[in-house]
Amino acid sequence: MTQWSGYFGLIVQGAIVTIELTLMGSVLALIMAFLAGLGRLSRFFLLRALATAYIEFFRGTSIFVQLFFAYFVLPLIGLELTPLQAGVLALGLNVGAYAAEVVRGAVQSIGREQHEACIALNLGRWQGLRHVILPQAFLVMLPTFGNNAIELLKATSVVSLISLADLTFQAQVVRAQTGNTMVPFATILVIYFILALLISWGVRSLERRMARGLDGVRV
Repeated sequence: MTQWSGYFGLIVQGAIVTIELTLMGSVLALIMAFLAGLGRLSRFFLLRALATAYIEFFRGTSIFVQLFFAYFVLPLIGLELTPLQAGVLALGLNVGAYAAEVVRGAVQSIGREQHEACIALNLGRWQGLRHVILPQAFLVMLPTFGNNAIELLKATSVVSLISLADLTFQAQVVRAQTGNTMVPFATILVIYFILALLISWGVRSLERRMARGLDGVRV
């Protein structure tokens, strides 16, 4: 029993690393989603081209290759990252590329009358976007953002390939040391599921809260 409690401690340590990866990766993904998503809507060709290139590149290449590039190739040009940094970078940029299209689609889904109201109120393009369009569009984005966050959570398992001690890595350690496959992998299966439920609950709670205040945002 004492032996298994020690192994469970390894799983808990792995869960902490997985949570860190998910939180930091989600922050980076959110930043990149808004930069690239709004970049796709820019009046400037260069911004649109850069945003499109980023989105298509990271959606069109494997996250495994992106992770290995961040960890093994970037040091060759003088940018050395820790396994955690490489994992956050690869996960954030990859998921951010998918979320960018969510941002673009949500902003474009806002009715034309809202844009016309911004003009009638003499709001500049940025003011209208910030105070009127984005608050309404963000509510549209939230459900898909939640799905993106869950996908990022599940994708964190790839970092075990660069020896970062996340949930999957620690489960493999326990399996190697005990010869038992079912217990460690059943345990992390439940933990991943619980973390995904927490993300879903958090997003739904935020969605309900924002929906209550949306009437005060409409013009």
